Amino acid sequence: MPTVVMTHGAFCGGWVFEAFRAPFEAQGWTVLAPDLPGHSGAGGVAGLSMTDYAKAIEGICADLPERPVLLGHSMGGLVSQMAARRVQPRALVLLAPSAPWGVSGSSIEEAITAFGVSMADPFWSSSVNADRTLMRLHGLDRVPTEARTAILDRLTPESGRAVREVLNWWLDPFMTTSVGTGPLPCPSLAIAGERDVVHPSATVRQTAQRIGASFRVMPGMSHWLIGEAGWEAVAETTLAWLAEAMVSA
Repeated sequence: MPTVVMTHGAFCGGWVFEAFRAPFEAQGWTVLAPDLPGHSGAGGVAGLSMTDYAKAIEGICADLPERPVLLGHSMGGLVSQMAARRVQPRALVLLAPSAPWGVSGSSIEEAITAFGVSMADPFWSSSVNADRTLMRLHGLDRVPTEARTAILDRLTPESGRAVREVLNWWLDPFMTTSVGTGPLPCPSLAIAGERDVVHPSATVRQTAQRIGASFRVMPGMSHWLIGEAGWEAVAETTLAWLAEAMVSA
């Protein structure tokens, strides 16, 4: 089996895949789940761009003996999309991914979140802390209380610049999060949670259409596809799809 590089979302680290990686390793995959720059407690994230995150993943992949599979959750899904054209991965899997430049949100919750980010900090050079209430109500709403608290306690600051590049792409004249035109150069799969209000299935469907990806919806699931109830089905769906995609690639 080749290597799969799993990229975490905002405010997190590679630790979010502690459980999700197990089914992959059980099938013989080599799993890398790196911390994005500034997310390991060294150096900080202030001023970092989504471009910095994508370059970090590209650098990791460049040191591998063969092309890996890229897998990303939430903001990490967008990082993986941005890295894909340079990495030329064997396949790409996106779990509740943030949308690339030019893909508009499909819900009032997305619009409210984007507005709140733009009002919270007029500059792009600071770091921002996760809103624990929003995370509890939306991102982690189907995670049991004890596990949810443990996740919240491990969250780290995120780059305000990166967050704004993701959520307020129309304010970014540099089109930082653009993934180019046409399908990405690899078999791709985008998975959404039916009840996700962070990145609703309608928005994930638009992302899939933009990059030429297959699209799946996980019934009853929300945003934390990598750890909420039913995550095992997400892993199984991913592995089954990869088994077919790797043969046809």
